[in-house]
Amino acid sequence: MPSGSGAGEGAGALVLRVARLPHGEGLPLPAYQSGEAAGLDLIAAVPEGEPLLLAPGARALVPTGLAMAIPPGFEGQVRPRSGLALRHGVTVLNSPGTIDSDYRGEVKVLLVNLGEAPFEIVRGSRIAQLVIQKVARARLEEVAMLEESARGEGGFGSTGTGAEGDDRGTGAE
Repeated sequence: MPSGSGAGEGAGALVLRVARLPHGEGLPLPAYQSGEAAGLDLIAAVPEGEPLLLAPGARALVPTGLAMAIPPGFEGQVRPRSGLALRHGVTVLNSPGTIDSDYRGEVKVLLVNLGEAPFEIVRGSRIAQLVIQKVARARLEEVAMLEESARGEGGFGSTGTGAEGDDRGTGAE
């Protein structure tokens, strides 16, 4: 669905206040690309005619030209776009990146090129997704011992892969 289509922006939708910075002028606001999309596509605000060339193995902090006020009790999660990852090996390095509700600076996306060829980022390229999520805050309570669980202290790989003939599930950690 085209930018500005209003997809997913019903009357009960959460209001996300967005300020366009000078270098973001002329670019569309992030938009949902389908009626059921979870993420808003973030756009690269690199200068017109000055693409950013991301060499294999390189990383870059890509500006979006936007600042936002995420409501208290929520966070913005910056996630990769699956097509960029599949076709070019380009992904969000600190995925998901978190935008806290009290942050008011420019939203930037830390991209890395894990592919084999240079990747060009031009002004207006859709570079990542922004998902707004509710956040639960924890109150820590120190205890002498934790209660037992079926998993116990089993860590990385302890639940199996599902292909080993065990009955411990699908291998999800």
